[in-house]
Formats: sequence, structure tokens, C-alpha cells
Amino acid sequence: MSGTSVAPPAERRTEGHPPTPRLFGTDGVRGPVGELITPELALALGRAAVSVSSAAAPRVLVVRDTRESGPMLEGALSAGIAAAGGHSLLGGVLPTPACALLVPLLGLDLGIVVSASHNPYGDNGIKFFGADGMKLSDEAEDQIEAGVRAEGGRTRGVSGPSPGRVEPLHGAAADYLRALEVRFSGLDLSGRRILLDCANGAAHRVGPEIFRRLGADIEVVADAPDGRNINAGCGSTHVEALAERVAGGGFQAGFAFDGDADRVLAADRRGAVVDGDELIALAALHLRADGRLLGNGVAVTVMTNYGFHQAMDASGIEVATTAVGDRNVLVELARRGWALGGEQSGHIIDTGFVASGDGVAAALLALEALRGAEMAERNAMEKLPQCLFNVRVRDRETVGEAAAVWEAVATEDRALEGEGRVLIRPSGTEPVVRVMVEAPTRERCQAALERLVGVVERELA
Repeated sequence: MSGTSVAPPAERRTEGHPPTPRLFGTDGVRGPVGELITPELALALGRAAVSVSSAAAPRVLVVRDTRESGPMLEGALSAGIAAAGGHSLLGGVLPTPACALLVPLLGLDLGIVVSASHNPYGDNGIKFFGADGMKLSDEAEDQIEAGVRAEGGRTRGVSGPSPGRVEPLHGAAADYLRALEVRFSGLDLSGRRILLDCANGAAHRVGPEIFRRLGADIEVVADAPDGRNINAGCGSTHVEALAERVAGGGFQAGFAFDGDADRVLAADRRGAVVDGDELIALAALHLRADGRLLGNGVAVTVMTNYGFHQAMDASGIEVATTAVGDRNVLVELARRGWALGGEQSGHIIDTGFVASGDGVAAALLALEALRGAEMAERNAMEKLPQCLFNVRVRDRETVGEAAAVWEAVATEDRALEGEGRVLIRPSGTEPVVRVMVEAPTRERCQAALERLVGVVERELA
């Protein structure tokens, strides 16, 4: 199996004009606070978002993570929503998947999350969900962006028939916890000693609470957000610290969420990190055994380890492969009528619960799949050695036309047929081409990587 992908940069081209940078990336609008992300932009986004709803006065749930800029942006968004005639319901600090779950559960029209996910505190972002709990389509995002650009950052009067309301949504966290409790009502964690790293982020209250309700003996780290310590040396982007503590503290498992808790990575008592590939494989085999794997298939990205594909093939589970990004996985799941998918980075999606990556739910699903065994006893897949290298190039868009590169890829593919794979893809944001090789041994992996990197550097650097 081999994989290649050429993704266009996130920009718009207008005939006769240079490219116009696009506000929306793969996960909403995200960037440095005070530069790209400002109260003025949030106000304009809130106002424009109302236009994508068919409701006359849409009810919009707004939640945020723990960044110090969150309340400011939440206020500006809500002002824009109300100025356009919508009603802003403030859910407070909650994981991103809570928004995706609560919007359809409560019959709301839109959901907006103020978060930059795993980024440092100085960044923030704004992402949108429709009435079905799914991320908005490209067309809806285009409509919002067009509204923002038409406004040009200028303020103006109320654009709806009358201003809407801004009010708190009491009980939002309780509703999310109740949904988790119902979904995992058969999971008894009594006697299980588990370490949670909440990244000083959105899961710092609800994450530990659901584990306690299910009977786990937990210890929690990074659960004291101060506005600036989100993802700082903690969470899923620093999972090695969790793994070391799990190994030294006699825990049966550990889970690290990111800042908005839409992803999770794990660790076992030996100190081994368990990535998204292994967690998805564990869930797929578990759900298949219980007759609950919808469509008998799972969707993953091109970055997923070749060992995952081997394990699924051996178990008769179909695998669909998408471009990088949980949004792409969600689209593929919807297209095929499947429910389970995700990314190596820890976005794990079970649309039977919520149409979003949900770190807390994924951690509980992993424990459910273990059926009382320890994380160290998992046996869902055998990971192949993976080697990665980023080659800085003159123009990442030219990789698709570099015949010598693809001849080299074909050669390495033939050598690894049935045993590994090669992936070359341009970055979506940097002048970089990413080269990845997976092979049965570290030596073969590194040798193939060096050969490919040499070709890419010669042709494109």
C-alpha cells in the first residue's frame, strides 16, 4: 500500500489579482490574538454567522477553552450574533465536542467554539458547528467569510429586525456529563487507577468528573488553568511527561487531552505512548466484536500507520483513507454511513455519540474496549517503524509535477509492497514537503527515507 497527496494551500486566487489569504483553515479561523484574531474580527464573524442559519432568530451556543483571551472573544462574538438578530447562549468553558453534542441535543441552530485547540495560549480561534452538530460545510464557511470581508472590519448598526439576546446557558456541563454517563453506563472503572492530564484546558472539570462517576481511582495533573498555562508542557502535545509519570506511579493507564479536549493520547504502565492509531484499532476491534461497528468500516488519514491497515485487513474490517484532518474523516464517515474514524494525532470520532473528535469519550471507549485488561495488555495492532522528514523547498506546489520524485516513490513502493508504504505530501501552510516511510525494520525505513529525501532536495530545494 502506498499513499500520495498534493493539497493546495489555503488561499483564494482571483483572476488578475494575487492570492487572497483565506480566513478559514482546516479547523475554523485560528491565529495569534491581537494580530489575526481580534475582537473586531470576532464581532464580524458572529454577525456573519447568523446569515448561514435558516432560522429567523437563530439560537447559537458559544463555548470556549481556558485561554485568557477567551472571555473577550466570547463577548465580541456574542455582540455580533445579537446585533444580527440572533440569540447567544453562553455555555462557558467546555470541550469542543460538548458544543457539537449539545447543539442538536438542545435543538439549537448553530454552535461556536472559541479555542485554538493544542496551540499555545497566545493563539486563539473560532470554529463553527451546524444544527446537526457537524462542522459547517465549505460553502457555509465561504458565506461567513464573504460577510466578514464585505463588512471590512467596520462596525455598523443592528442588521436584523431587532437585536437578539446574550444570556448564560445553565447546566451545559451537566448535560454533557449526563450524555457521557448514559453512553458508558455499562463501564465500571472501580479499582482502576488512572492518571489524567487535562492540559490546563477545557476538560479540567468534566474530564475528571466523568471518570469519578464511573468509579475510577484517578489522579489529575494540569487541571489548574490560569489563562496562560493551557498546553504548556502538558496535554497531548507533551504526552511523554504523562507516560513517565504513569510508569513511575503504578497507574494502569494514563490519558492526555489537548486544550479543547477534542483529542487524546494515552500511556501504559510501561511508559509506552499509545497514539490515535492504536486507540482507533482497539475501538474498531471492540465494536466489531460486539456487532456495533457501523458499516464494518473505519476511516483514517494518510498518516495512519501501515500496521493499522494490516490489523484491520486481518480482521476483515474495511478501511477508508482520507487527507489529513479530522474534518476530512468526518466527511468520509458521512459519505459511507460509517461511525468510527480518526487520526494518529488523537482525534478519535464515534459519530454514534457525537460528530466530533472527543478526547474524553475516546478515553472511555478505550477502557471499554480493554474489557478490564490493562492498557499494557492491548493487542490491537503492531506498529511499523515510521520515519519522517520535512524538506524545505522553493515552491511546495511543484511537487505534483516532479517526475523524478514520483519515480523514486514508485521504486520504494515496489520494494516495500505488502510490507510498508511511502507518503510524500506538501505542507498546507509552509514551504515544506513532508516525506514519510514505514517499513518492517527501522534500518529499512531510514534507508528508504534518506534516498527519497535526497531526490526531493535535488529536484525541489
